[in-house]
Amino acid sequence: MPTDITPPAQTADRIGAVAAHPGQVALTPAGLQPRGALTARRAAFLSLNLATLAALGWGVAQVFGAGGWSAADIVMMACFLLGAPWTVMGVWNALVGVWLLHGRRDGLALAAPHLAAAEGGAPLTQRTAIAMTVRNEDPTRSFQKLAEIRRSLDATGQGHRFDIFVLSDTTEPEVATAEERLFEAMRPALGQGAAYRRRTGNTGFKAGNVRDFLMTMGRDHSFYLPLDSDSLMSGEAIVRMQRIMEAYPRIGILQSLVVGAPATSFFARVFQFGMRHGMRSYTMGAAWWQGDCGPYWGHNALIRVQPFRRHTRLPVLPGKPPLGGHILSHDQVEAVLVRRAGYEVRVMPVETESWEENPPTLMDFTKRDLRWCQGNMQYWRLLGLRGLQPVSHFQLFAAIMMYFAAPAWMVMTVAAAARMVQGDVAGIDVAFGIAMFFVMFAVSLVPKLLGMFDILLTPGGTARYGGTARFLAGGLVETVFSILMAPVVAFRVSLFLAGLAMGKSVIWGAQNRDAYRLSWADAARGLWPQTLFGAGLFALILVYAGPGVVVWAAPMLTGLMLAIPFAVLTASPSLGRLAARLGLCAVPDERALPRELASTGYAGTPAPETPAPAPLRAA
Repeated sequence: MPTDITPPAQTADRIGAVAAHPGQVALTPAGLQPRGALTARRAAFLSLNLATLAALGWGVAQVFGAGGWSAADIVMMACFLLGAPWTVMGVWNALVGVWLLHGRRDGLALAAPHLAAAEGGAPLTQRTAIAMTVRNEDPTRSFQKLAEIRRSLDATGQGHRFDIFVLSDTTEPEVATAEERLFEAMRPALGQGAAYRRRTGNTGFKAGNVRDFLMTMGRDHSFYLPLDSDSLMSGEAIVRMQRIMEAYPRIGILQSLVVGAPATSFFARVFQFGMRHGMRSYTMGAAWWQGDCGPYWGHNALIRVQPFRRHTRLPVLPGKPPLGGHILSHDQVEAVLVRRAGYEVRVMPVETESWEENPPTLMDFTKRDLRWCQGNMQYWRLLGLRGLQPVSHFQLFAAIMMYFAAPAWMVMTVAAAARMVQGDVAGIDVAFGIAMFFVMFAVSLVPKLLGMFDILLTPGGTARYGGTARFLAGGLVETVFSILMAPVVAFRVSLFLAGLAMGKSVIWGAQNRDAYRLSWADAARGLWPQTLFGAGLFALILVYAGPGVVVWAAPMLTGLMLAIPFAVLTASPSLGRLAARLGLCAVPDERALPRELASTGYAGTPAPETPAPAPLRAA
């Protein structure tokens, strides 16, 4: 199949928008916002990013170009220009989000006008297929989640509008047998319309599985709710999403804000603690300028079946894997195709009882990250798709370039070390260089700090995390955790991209969900390159630049050299249990455990005195 998908005859500019006759305003396809207002927002957001990049670039150029431009200087400057835009974009997403949450009374309406339709008690009128995709994983907990979703939906009084399906791509006979037996045993708890289907071939991977389902068993449903095997949603959250979709027939995909479920693994606890308080402001800011071209993350979203079936047939890319063949990271491609077909893609930038599980160790996290990296690298061949919105083109490009930021910083580091080894440091303003280092370091932390600022400004916000002291302590732990982890992940992505260019690939298999003890031997086998690189870099800086420069490079050097003990320590089940007892890095759901989580085996320390905020209201 060719890579250039022919755009539909009716595009977004022709569907759902009011013609720009005198006295009328052209709207987005669902009629939610004036197109001109969104264009102005995007122009303002772009200007803010470019101005910030220009200021930072000027400062960096003063450091690198001192005494003339050498080859190393040019490489470092190019790497800065390659890696910095995505960090800066994160800063402005978070800044705009905090402004909407705390500086405007109508901030939520500005970013997500569709949320108003979620309220009310009107009965649903259309049917939805809830389908969980599974592959070679223990089905027990996954099927329990489906049973809890069914119970929660029935409790809303709207359960008769939903059917549950299990879509299996399992290849291991023992797991397949377990799936079939467990589904039959749990069929009464899953509802009358529940069905299980297993493919004998894995053509098209998950996207192919979903497409087969929507062309057959799911074709008579109006909506489709994809779930991964670790996904969980409350019935109320699903019903609210469907009310929005029924109110706006030109919304094609509605993505919920997915948060991490309570975890016993210390690694997962700390990681999702940072994501929990950071995602709201970041997603709110992104929703403000993305508008009708929002994100789709592949699960915990509501999809309109008819346009999805008609317009999201993915191409088979020319060449052999890993960059050719079937598209692996299908979600963002499907989102831009749905938008091209004249339907909006919207996100709900608020917490709505939509959960997932996070990797329990650094090793599992990097495996998942590399899978996403490989999938995103296939987007190079999709950048020329015709008929896409400008924002959609940018989203595909950004999905690629965010992974190139990691090797850009690594190459910049190597170039700086080469310059020191050559003794080419004359003329550098050391004080100014150190100042720029701290500016760039601070910029990378701004989204994280703004997320904490959001919680501190929200009435009762820190109480949901166990109080201000616990929240700030968790923030300190998570900041140190992120500083140590970032260079380890960046180095691994850099190695992987180099291997990908030579045809190496990752295996898209089952994922670990439960906490376990990582052995020193396993950690060493996976992380010795980071350790060796960090130690070598430390020696070079110490010999050729002196102890003073080592101090400023400490955040990166420490993360690399301590990669192995960091991985082992953060995977320790005993450390996870200790953090849980202390309430350190606890997410709000751990302190006030919703029934959906309690019924599916998640641990928590309920705190009735801590009120939960209304799900669809901003501060």
